[in-house]
Order: sequence, then C-alpha cells, then structure tokens
Amino acid sequence: MLPLRMLGIGLLMLSLCDADTACPEKLSLDPPEIIEEYGTEVFVNCTSTVEHDGMYWIVRNKSFHIELEENFISQSVLLSDWDVTAECKIMLNESHECSKELEMTIYKNPEVIHSIKRVRPTPKETQYDLDCDTINVAPVQNLTVKWYKNDELLDTNFFKDKTKTPVNVSSPLLITVNRGEEVQMRCEAQLNFVTHGLQLPVISQTFNLSAQYPPELNPEEETESIFVLQDDDITLNCPAEGNPPPVFRWTYDGMTMAESSNTLKVTHINASATYTCTASNYLGNTTKQIHIHVKQGEAAPATLPPAEPATPEAEDCPLMVTPSEIVVRFGDPASVNCSTSATNAVGMGWESPVGGTGFEHPPVVTWMVEKLEDWTAAPLCYITLDTTTGAEQCDKSPTVTLYKTPDTVSVSAVQSGPMVEGTNFHLKCDISNVAPVQKLKVKWYRDNETVSGEMFLDTNKTPQNVFSTHIITPERDYDGSQYRCEAELHLGPNGPDVIPTEISEPYTAIVHYKPFIKACPSSYTAVEDQLSMDMLPCSAGGNPPPTVQWYHQGKLINSSEPLTRFDTGKYTAEIRNILGSVSTSVEITIEYKPFFECMDHYKIEMNVGSQTKCEPKGNPAPTITWFKDGKLVNSPLRWTNHDSGNYSLKAANKHGTAEHAVYLDVLYAPQFKEGNSTKEMSLGENVTLECSAEGNPAPFIHWNLSSAANLKETTVGRQKIITITRATSTNAGVYICVATNEVGTVTRSVTLVMKGSNAAPMAVIWGLLIAGIILFTLIAMVLLHNHQKKHGEYSFLPANTKDSNVPMTTLSEGGKA
Repeated sequence: MLPLRMLGIGLLMLSLCDADTACPEKLSLDPPEIIEEYGTEVFVNCTSTVEHDGMYWIVRNKSFHIELEENFISQSVLLSDWDVTAECKIMLNESHECSKELEMTIYKNPEVIHSIKRVRPTPKETQYDLDCDTINVAPVQNLTVKWYKNDELLDTNFFKDKTKTPVNVSSPLLITVNRGEEVQMRCEAQLNFVTHGLQLPVISQTFNLSAQYPPELNPEEETESIFVLQDDDITLNCPAEGNPPPVFRWTYDGMTMAESSNTLKVTHINASATYTCTASNYLGNTTKQIHIHVKQGEAAPATLPPAEPATPEAEDCPLMVTPSEIVVRFGDPASVNCSTSATNAVGMGWESPVGGTGFEHPPVVTWMVEKLEDWTAAPLCYITLDTTTGAEQCDKSPTVTLYKTPDTVSVSAVQSGPMVEGTNFHLKCDISNVAPVQKLKVKWYRDNETVSGEMFLDTNKTPQNVFSTHIITPERDYDGSQYRCEAELHLGPNGPDVIPTEISEPYTAIVHYKPFIKACPSSYTAVEDQLSMDMLPCSAGGNPPPTVQWYHQGKLINSSEPLTRFDTGKYTAEIRNILGSVSTSVEITIEYKPFFECMDHYKIEMNVGSQTKCEPKGNPAPTITWFKDGKLVNSPLRWTNHDSGNYSLKAANKHGTAEHAVYLDVLYAPQFKEGNSTKEMSLGENVTLECSAEGNPAPFIHWNLSSAANLKETTVGRQKIITITRATSTNAGVYICVATNEVGTVTRSVTLVMKGSNAAPMAVIWGLLIAGIILFTLIAMVLLHNHQKKHGEYSFLPANTKDSNVPMTTLSEGGKA
C-alpha cells in the first residue's frame, strides 16, 4: 500500500501547485488576441465553460469586481502603458483558481525621416550615403523598411529587436548615380502583422538624386573676343553648367557688377574692356573672359556737305565757366557763371532747355535754374567775337551731374526658406529710382562688419531700378545676424560733403544647422530625488531646436522624473532635428543617505568570527558605530557568550545618518560546570548524581543509563538528577550526562564503584559478558556456513576419529541411515 499512498500525496501536491495556473479549457476570451495602436481602448469578453465560485479581471495588477453568478464578464483595457497586462481569473473552489491572459500587441506607427549623410562626387558619378531614419516605432520586430530606386525594389531591412516600447532605427543604403542620370529614391516603412491578417499603411518619403559636378565650360568657350561699334548695346553670355546649378558673378576691371545670371547686358559701350564671368557651386568654379573691342564709327561718305566756318578750338575760346563742374540734387537750384575777358566780344549767352538766356552783353552771363529736374540738361555758354575776317563763335559747357537718392532700399531672400549651414544662400538688395547709376556703390554688412561691395557701370543718366546680390555660405554662428545693404552715391569732390546714403531695414538671418553638443559631462554625481536628466548641465544646440530624448538600458525614459538610488547607471541622449542627430552618454551616480534594512533580532555563534549581519546601505558607503547600553563599543572580531544584549547602530555618510536598534543573541555550545568524575558508594546507600550545563540556547540535558528499580531521574531547574535508593552492586557502572543545543553536544561521565569491592565494576562485567556473546555468535555463524557448504550432509565423528577404525555413520537430509 505504500506506493499508492505516495501516489495520493503526489496528486495532492500537484493539485496544490496548480492553484493558480492557466486553464484554457475552462475560459475563453473574445477576442483571444488584440493588435491595436498605443492609446486606444479595447473591450474584451471572458466566458466560463464550467461552474465556479467567482470570475474577475486583473488589469495592470488591479483586481476588478468579482462576479459570483455570471459566466460572462467584459472589461475595457486602455492601451496607455506599453507593459499593460489583462488576465481573466476563475475561482473553481476555495483552493483552486486558474486564469487566462489576453495576448496583446501594442504598436506605434513610424515617422520616417530620410537623410543624406555624405556625398562623394567624381567626374563620372556621385555616391550617396543615404539613411532612412524610422522614428518612434513599436514593436520594431514587426517593422519592414524597403528602399526603391525608380519604383524598383532595391533593398529590404528587417529588425530583430524584441523591445516593446518605441525606438528609432536607421536603414542605411549606398547608391551610385551616374552623370546625366536622374534617380528617384524612396524609402518605405511599414508595420506588418501578416500572420494576423493586418498590414498597416505604408509611411513613405521620396527624393530625387542626380550626379553632382562643378561648373564646366568647353575649352573653346573659356575666352571670347567681340567687336562692336561705339555706343552699341550687347548681351554677354556665360554658358557654364554644373550641379548644383552654379551661381554667376560678373566683374569689370575688378568691380563686381549687379547681374547674377549667366547673361549680362552692356549698353552704350564707348571703350574697349574685358569682362569676367565666374560660375561656382560648392564643388568648384570656372571662369570665362570676354574681351570687347570698340571700333570707331563708319568711314565718311564719298560726298561731303559744305564745310562750315571753322571755329576756334575750345582751348582758344576766351570763356571761363565757373564752376566748371556742378553736382545738383534733383529739384534743387543750380547756377553757373560764364565770363570773358575778350575785348572784341560782341555778345554772349546760354543755350539750354532750361535756364537759357538771350544774346547778352559781355563780360558775364549766368545760367540759373530754380529747380533742376531736367535729366538731359547740358547748358552751353557761347560768345560772338568780332574778328578781321568777320564774326566768329565759340562755346564752353560745364559738367552738370544731376543725382537722386533711392526711393527705397530693401533686402530680401532670393529663395524661400531658411538658410542651411554650408549651403549657399542668396540675398538681394533692391534699390529703386536712383540716378546716376554709374555713381552708385552698394555695400553689404553682416551686423557691423562689411562683407562685400558692388559698383555699377550703367551709363544712363535717368533714374533706374537696380539690385545687388550677396551670396552667403552660412555658418551656425550667423544665426540671428542682421544683414543690411547701404546704397551710396559717390559724386566726387564736387558732390556733398557727406556721401548721400540710404540704408535698408535689417534682414535677420535664420540659419538651420544640425544638432551639436556644446558641453556635457562624461560622468555626474547627484543626490537622490534632486536630479532629473533634463536638469543635467548638458548644453546642445541646433536649429530647428532639436528634441532631446534620454535612454537608460535601451529604454526611453521620462527626462523630468527625479532619479532615485535605483537609477545609477549609464544614460544616453539622442539630440535630433530634421538635419541630423548626435548622441552622448553620461555615467550617472546617485548618492543617498544611509538606511537600514535589518531585523530587530539576530542570532550569532560564538567564536565563529565577525557575523555583523546588519549592514547599512547608502552612497557613499556609510560608516557604522555600535553602542551598547548607551556606550560606544567596537564591533568585535569574534563574539563571546558575554556579548549578547541590546545594541544601537548608527550609520553616517555626508548625506545624513540612520539609526537602528537590534538585539544580538550570541549562541554557544553547552558547557558543564564539572568534569568527569568517579564516585564510591556503599551497599544500601542512597546515591545522588547531578548534571547541569550552560549554553545558548539553553541545552537539553539527559543521562545515558540502564534502568533499574531503585533508580529515578528528576529535573530541578536546568539540572538532571539521578537518585539511587539503597544501592546494590548492580548499580555500579558508568553514567553519562549529555547536554545538547543547536550549536553542539557535550558529554560528562560519572563512574560509580562499590566501596570495598575487589570485583570488577559492573560495567566491566557487562562488557565481558557482551564480548562473550558476540564471540559465541561468530563461532555459530562459521559452523553454520560450513554446514551449508556440505549441501545438507552432516558428519558426526568421535573425537579420536583419526586413530579409530570405527566406520563413519552418515545421516541423510531426510533422516534415513
């Protein structure tokens, strides 16, 4: 029956172990599994197929109402926790309960940001290092990222990470684009739950790539000579090509011209000159020189009109124009005196569309205009002289410069969007209604620093609208800088003492640049609950302002949550904006004041070494001080039986102190107060044997002895006492006292001998008797063994068989002779 009893016990133990296990045959969930987006709310039904004592749900370790009579219960689950669990439980009886857990997959659809890490252009092709950054996706093991080139699948990436919470992953690709090739690249990210019949929408990004190369010109186009007639107009062409499209800059005799396209219109050419066009992008530049040769007018026709009377050369004309050059602001008054010292002057005057005079008497005539507004005004002073050959005329003209400051000067961006670090950006300065343009100089400033200047060659005297372009290769330090342009009219020594200047409103630069870390310690120590990761003295820059996410042990954390003693470790920050990302790691050490996690009572064995089981915790490691009965004591290397008692422990570090009271119970093996002894007794005497021992815990004491009618064992306190009444010789012997506790066992013996007896002590007699019995038993066993070897035949011979002729009698096993 023993095996059946053991089987029953095993079945009972199995039923007890199954008191809270899965029970798929007793419960059914609808739906049995969910795949839903983070933050949504789902409803689940639980149905029991058996009778029960109650059904209930546990969600996030929180138990809900127990239904006693229902076989169907519903529960809503909010998927706002990546580790949320939901479990339906059924109570089958008072001791047996089982459950079924809802299988849940919580997902977060990704955000895709593609980036180009590096471009390697060569004369024939360009290599691109592409990244398809998939941001904030979960679970990543269900993510598939595909690269397409011109709608043809190029590469597929899968991920093995089993992390449930959202992560950022990158799918790199190296692509080569040949010269003249246009490539459309697309990366697609998709969460797939194909085995469950669910595919989420594709998140896609598309961008175009082409081979990049510096501006180029055919060798025969690098220089050009053009012949034109004086005062002709001409358009110059600079046919350089490159990728990115080049920016053009024209110069003439070292001066930068306003035009920034690949063509330049030059009007009223009156002198030979060389124009230079420079086409540039970030990969390089090329230059073209155009030489313009001016030819004088056509040859005189064959038939000439009658010659007019020759007039004296201007140098010989006896006129003095004062001043010889005037600079007048548009609308201001103007006047010039014309005088002569000739004695044969008949008359003199001014010819002009405005301010002209009639024929007046010498020696002085004045040209005067109250408001000079005629851009073509070119006053001419003439004189008539009486000579021997008749009346002669000559004339002289002053140089008149009529100027007008711009109506408006403004700065604007040529392209839309912000500046991007390292990428050329064009600003345009528009100057409206200014004259004369050839006297105009535009200066560009960044903050208070002059960064460029430009002159204009247009010979028109009337007001014109012109513009100047400034090319910037932004740096991150330029962010917030103010650009302005100033339009100055340099009118020469006869102009105003103060150069007429109009200044634009400033243009504030917004420079986008990828994140960078200004300062962040590699390690940092703080006090518990006084630091969160967003308080760390780390400084990061970037524009647009980057997002900062902190990770600990691969998991995204709440950076504003204070850190506790359990949060010591390595933390990694990912700083990211649309232009790129950077990361840094910090080793965080959290210090905290001491505390005890000790019991109030400890047992310690004597002489086993220092067993201070109550150790304080803290960071830095605290020092500990022991007090007993209010007095400072040293924690001993070995405890003695005198060290039991109440102790007060005080732990301290730089962040505080902690105290704890503890009772130390020093355990030690039993110790007898007396050693082994021999005691005499007289026949008929009453004898008392006492045995007592000390120990911790208090030992259990007993005597090892043979029972006798006149022997009695009693307990008095912690003593075991043997009383022998009217002793006899049989009471003589060795009496052994045994003391035992959990630490050890010790013995003590008392030998009783009968007074005046020469006989051996009873113990000796009994020992001899037992030895004889053992010897007899061994002899019997040997004889029995020999008998069995003879297979049941036994021989009985006289003692002197060897010398006798008496025949041997054999008895068979059956007793027959």
